[in-house]
Amino acid sequence: MKNKQLSEYALSDVSNLKVHGRTTGLLSPLTLFWTGSAIELNAKASELWIEVEAKYDQYEPWISILINDAPVSRLMITEGKQWICVFRGMNDKIIKNVRIVKDTQAMSGDANCYLQMHALKSDGQFMPIADKRYKIEFIGDSITSGEGIVGAKVEEDWIPMWFSAVHNYTRITAAALDAEYRVISQSGWGVLTSWDNNPFANIPAYYEKVCGLLTGELNESLGAFTEYNFDAWQPDVVVVNLGTNDGGAFYSSEWKDEVTGKIYKQRLNEDGSYNEADLTLFEAAAINFLAKLRNYNRDAQIIWAYGMLGIPMLPAIHRAVNMYTDRTGDTKVSVLQLLSMTEATSGSRNHPGVLAHEQAAQQLTSYIKEVLLR
Repeated sequence: MKNKQLSEYALSDVSNLKVHGRTTGLLSPLTLFWTGSAIELNAKASELWIEVEAKYDQYEPWISILINDAPVSRLMITEGKQWICVFRGMNDKIIKNVRIVKDTQAMSGDANCYLQMHALKSDGQFMPIADKRYKIEFIGDSITSGEGIVGAKVEEDWIPMWFSAVHNYTRITAAALDAEYRVISQSGWGVLTSWDNNPFANIPAYYEKVCGLLTGELNESLGAFTEYNFDAWQPDVVVVNLGTNDGGAFYSSEWKDEVTGKIYKQRLNEDGSYNEADLTLFEAAAINFLAKLRNYNRDAQIIWAYGMLGIPMLPAIHRAVNMYTDRTGDTKVSVLQLLSMTEATSGSRNHPGVLAHEQAAQQLTSYIKEVLLR
């Protein structure tokens, strides 16, 4: 049977289109900044194509395609503008839920990296999409960016190919809870400092922007540094999975600010324990971040979930949360210890693999159900 004629649509002309993730709100084109950002469609068609565009100096973006919540395709988006076939030859009488997901994180180390979506081609219709029951925001580091989920355990290259937003505890948790979700994450970053003691590589400093941790004039022109509209999307739950890199900084070399000459270092005591003054700085940063999260997310349950790569910072996290709660009376903040990765659940780059993410999602799903019913 001869295929029907394909019609082309600008994204702005598709009324039944959902955009996931922090964006500027523009659709001509749509720039996807963060990992897990996506467009969602209910397509009643036999064929669907999407026009995408990528640019990068070093770190190419990857996407995954899900149909009826099942991953069916994953591919690197090479530089330039191109049409990609999402599906063809399917039953045009049946509605397919389609999600095209950015698999890779915002690349703070590549000022010329972006992923955009321009248009659709299809031989059918785009049907309404039902709203989810909840909204969840996940904030984290390489774990939340899905680094190491893809690839053999022997892989050590730091490349976008080993990232996944799909087999990630964020998506698995959201799916189990019937929730929309957004992700704010960056490999190597922390609450106070990065793994290598860089104090400017901390998530809280950039939280107010659409994607403030990016750099360069190109990202500025795309709207990455504009103020994020928190009122437009208020989460029911905010999950913070930070602290791993703050702990790693105690074992890393000092970091020197080449502009000021100032040296930064999280210090170890002679007996190998963490320096008390430096732990206090971490706790203060955590308390300040909790206050910022509450300011922008008025009614959300805030869960500090930590432990997939060990728990050295757990006592400090507990102290910070307790101090914040005592000072503010905010009872909608809690700590959840996640299961640590084992050899059996590890992935590539010595990071949590699929099994570790599934375990974390199970824990989070159960815990979020509890706190939402309190």
